[in-house]
Amino acid sequence: MDSAINVYSEIGKLKKVLLHRPGKELENLMPQYLERLLFDDIPYLKIAQEEHDAFANIFRDRGIEVVYLEDLVSDSLYNDEIKNQFINEYIQEAGIKENRESEILRNYFLSFKSNKDMVSKMMEGVRKSEIHRSGEAGLADFLSNQYPFVIDPMPNLYFTRDPFATIGEGVSIHKMFTVTRNRETLFAKYIFNYNPVYKETKIYYDRTESYCLEGGDILLLNQETVVVGISQRTNPNAIERFANNLLTGDSTFKKILAIDIPKNRAFMHLDTVFTMVDYDKFTIHPNIKSDMSVYMLERDKYGKMKITEEKGYLEDILKKALNIDSVKLIKCGGGSDVDAAREQWNDGSNTLCIAPGEVIVYSRNYVTNEILQQAGIKTYIMPSSELSRGRGGPRCMSMPLIRENL
Repeated sequence: MDSAINVYSEIGKLKKVLLHRPGKELENLMPQYLERLLFDDIPYLKIAQEEHDAFANIFRDRGIEVVYLEDLVSDSLYNDEIKNQFINEYIQEAGIKENRESEILRNYFLSFKSNKDMVSKMMEGVRKSEIHRSGEAGLADFLSNQYPFVIDPMPNLYFTRDPFATIGEGVSIHKMFTVTRNRETLFAKYIFNYNPVYKETKIYYDRTESYCLEGGDILLLNQETVVVGISQRTNPNAIERFANNLLTGDSTFKKILAIDIPKNRAFMHLDTVFTMVDYDKFTIHPNIKSDMSVYMLERDKYGKMKITEEKGYLEDILKKALNIDSVKLIKCGGGSDVDAAREQWNDGSNTLCIAPGEVIVYSRNYVTNEILQQAGIKTYIMPSSELSRGRGGPRCMSMPLIRENL
């Protein structure tokens, strides 16, 4: 296993994982701007960080290497040319168009003592009160003085699953559904173009594409089959483009199953609908239909992309794709409508498998956790009162970089 990336399943024993420990970007959330930044609530940073550290320690206690997003980005900016290019792109993508303001921000970022401090500040966002302009104020300064930020924070960054996805020995770098999150993928661009460890990684989709694709919609069933959700945030045209790049002669992947899921916030990504927890077991959203529309994308014998609709229940389609006799779907919250609604709100279906039959789960989803345990699944339970306010679970908060092959 020489590649920097090696992920061919959802359940292979995890060896290395990428996280982002929540930073001061959470303290730049304000009630009146929550919708703009895709949050429903404001987590308390101190407790959120303690919970995230407990999450990271679950990995470390099991010999899994943890790396952090800000470190990988910082290591990618190893000379002045790359660093200046990165700063310029960041400022441009933050929507700063005025030359004077751009120059002030450029100097501000260059004033940080280390790349890591600079990158962390970029993630946090920049308040107007932090920037000291020289000279006379322009008319725009007076007109726009109610909004407190020069550059918006990136509070969704602790969900490292979405801006890019690891697939086999390559990655897809995504065009995100919202402007708010699309800036996050700039970090991925620099990791996979310049980081000494990751710059040779094959890229199956790029952030410059026209159509939206997000990592929470991508699940790897095995070395041949990728499942992608057609969701509120992933466009069918993106899936087709992704399939054209992935299903090539030198790839082990032979087919993509595109699953059409409801287009609303409750079913934001495919991994809020179901996640794989063992060779034959999945957690599933209690309100999802078992006869969802599923489409198979594969190449015919002439190399042309062929798309066919897969008929039948989800269990049958998964059995066929995995080549096994039976599949168990474990409903979040069990048979109770009340428990299911509450625990699904806190991502009870969004588990992270770290080895076959071993998953990380939120403590607050105790009904679902007990059901998983009764099904023979080993659960590593993490604290979750504050992290869960971001509406994402353990899978959302992690990007596997290396898994053992099954």
